[in-house]
Amino acid sequence: MSIPSSSSPVLSPDSSSHDAVLSAPAASPADSENLSPDELELLAKLEEQNRLLEADSKSMRSMSGSRRNSGSSLVSSSSASSNLSHLEEDTWILWGRIVNEWEEWRRKKDKLLKELIRKGIPHHFRAIVWQLLGNATDMPVKNQYSELLKMSSPCEKLIRRDIARTYPEHEFFKGQDSLGQEVLFNVMKAYSLVDREVGYCQGSAFIVGLLLMQMPEEEAFCVFVRLMQEYRLRELFKPSMAELGLCIYQFEYLLQEQLPELNVHFRSQSFHTSMYASSWFLTLFLTFLPLPVATRIFDIFMYEGLEIIFRVGLAILQYNQTDLIQLDMEGMSQHFQKVIPHQFDSCPDKLILRAYQVKYNPKRMKKLEKEYTTIKNKEMEEQIEIKRLRTENRLLKQRIETLEKYTEQFVSNLQTQLEQSRLREAELLGALKEMQDKVLDLEKRSSCLPDENNVVALQEEVKQMKLRELETLRSFREMQETVTELNQRWQVTGGGGGHWKESPKKNAMNELQDKLMTVRLREAQAQAELREVKLKALQLESQNQINSKLIGRNDQERSALQDRLQMLANQNKALQAQLNEMKRKQAESDCKSKEEVMAVRLREADSMAAMAELRQRIAELEIQKEEGLIQGQLNHSDSRQYISQLRDQITELKNEVGHTHRHRHTRTHTLSDITAQSLEWTLKPCNNQGCGIVELFSSLTASGKKLFFILVVLHQMLRSLLPEGRGQNSPCAGWVGSRMMLEDFCAKLTEPHVIHVAAVVTTRLFSQFKSSATSAVRDLH
Repeated sequence: MSIPSSSSPVLSPDSSSHDAVLSAPAASPADSENLSPDELELLAKLEEQNRLLEADSKSMRSMSGSRRNSGSSLVSSSSASSNLSHLEEDTWILWGRIVNEWEEWRRKKDKLLKELIRKGIPHHFRAIVWQLLGNATDMPVKNQYSELLKMSSPCEKLIRRDIARTYPEHEFFKGQDSLGQEVLFNVMKAYSLVDREVGYCQGSAFIVGLLLMQMPEEEAFCVFVRLMQEYRLRELFKPSMAELGLCIYQFEYLLQEQLPELNVHFRSQSFHTSMYASSWFLTLFLTFLPLPVATRIFDIFMYEGLEIIFRVGLAILQYNQTDLIQLDMEGMSQHFQKVIPHQFDSCPDKLILRAYQVKYNPKRMKKLEKEYTTIKNKEMEEQIEIKRLRTENRLLKQRIETLEKYTEQFVSNLQTQLEQSRLREAELLGALKEMQDKVLDLEKRSSCLPDENNVVALQEEVKQMKLRELETLRSFREMQETVTELNQRWQVTGGGGGHWKESPKKNAMNELQDKLMTVRLREAQAQAELREVKLKALQLESQNQINSKLIGRNDQERSALQDRLQMLANQNKALQAQLNEMKRKQAESDCKSKEEVMAVRLREADSMAAMAELRQRIAELEIQKEEGLIQGQLNHSDSRQYISQLRDQITELKNEVGHTHRHRHTRTHTLSDITAQSLEWTLKPCNNQGCGIVELFSSLTASGKKLFFILVVLHQMLRSLLPEGRGQNSPCAGWVGSRMMLEDFCAKLTEPHVIHVAAVVTTRLFSQFKSSATSAVRDLH
């Protein structure tokens, strides 16, 4: 494999790239056996040059502290520069051979290659070596790059917004629409189209920016795709950032194990690991350390992966442990931002050396990964369960609301049904009373009737009686026919009475026959009567049986009515129970509503009290403000000039009030006139005694000056109380406010004569002002 002639633009982020390769690695015996004689000779030269450079650097540091400047220092400097040039040539030769024989070095000289990478890759070889380390030289996605740039990405706005914040101080990316910003946008846009799940993440722009400093955008895109796929960066930049959580968890374990005191201090100050370590894993120290140091770490990351991030992070904390333990949370944040990033500017090898002195167990890290996965699975299950419970809770709340609405409707329906049931109950009670009366009547009637058990026998007797009745009727008819026949015969025999007279025997015979016939007639009549009586008895028995059946039916109806009465009584009890329950619920709801009303009233009372206090406080503050304004005016201005201004204002008020007076009622005394008269009346005694206003004010004591302030405040306030005012500027409201202000000021006076004068002035002013304000309000209405 040949070295490409133009692998990247010459944009070195590593200002000390030649220092990074000054020291060749110590080859192990196994590696020495695999090296050719030329390579062994080259390594020996490199080690010799390193020793010479170390000696020269020590001598130069010792000579720089002394004032003596000898020729030996010049010789040493010249020898150091010559040795450096030879060393650079040897380094170029070595890395050129490594690149040309890459596959052989990866198979046979892997440990030596690892040591060389830890010492630092020369700047001009970084582009090709990073591509070789990432196996990104021949990738199919490289041919799609130009097509991807023609497409539109949903992340374009986010990428444009963050481009200006990526390496803002670097020359390649400085300035809007610069070449660096444009190629960075192209690479980030292309990857957001290739991997739509990840899309764009802000930290990834710093990694792409570092790649663009070393190679063209197509190669940088291929290397970045390989980094995301093979170096766990894709899992770090996913929206869930599960891999970042795993890295933080593993780093916390290493911190707790190797730096327990610092870990305890961090916990006591609530200084979480994610506050400082998240950017380390997301940007690979590119935003934390200076670019030359971060580039050295990126060299090793390309070969060893995220292990170097853990090592460097722990090395930094171990190096600063003593200082961090003495700081609080804010101090530690400032220390991480301002002190730590510049500790290894001059010697990145020192940081790399400390990093590889950190204990790192890959097996333990795998075990921690399993533990973290288990914990996250449990948390995921808990989150799912919590989400399910929240959903159930929301559904239950909705169901409760629905049930409450249904309950309200049900209660209203129950109340309606209760009223209807009460009406039905009243009707049923009336019907029940009637039925009870009927039952009592039927019971009385049934007590006189035979037992129901003889119904069958009575029915048989009725049948027999009907048969006997038929026979009786037949015999009765026969007897009637016999009687008729006997009557006829008697009549016949009665007509031949002469025969009987002829013979006594015949007469006796005839008499006997007549008696016999009479007896027979009587017998026939008696039998007929007997049969009639029996017939009537049969009819009565039939009627009795019919009545018995009617009574049985009435008994059945009575029992049915009793059952219905019992059912209605049970329904009445159930309705009564429902009514009691509804009354209880209604009482509870009334109690709750009363409590809520009381709570609302209490809150309203509290708010009204608070408003009253605030209004009182506002009034006091306004009074203090007016007093301060007047005090300032009197202290910083000429008293004579201020009093003349007051008189001018009184004159203006008189004119204004006179103009207003012509448009209003003629009997109304204007407020300004009262104010002016009161003020002049107050100052008049002093003028009559021969003292002017200035002499008066200068001769006043502190309490007297307070009285003067009161009068001036009264004048200023009465100016705002003209009849045209409304709301708070109305006469009544202003009168109350002025009265409160004057009383408050008068309470502050201490001298007796000043208090007396203030009382007289106040009484006279407000006696006039009150009548004028009342008439003014009446005119306004």
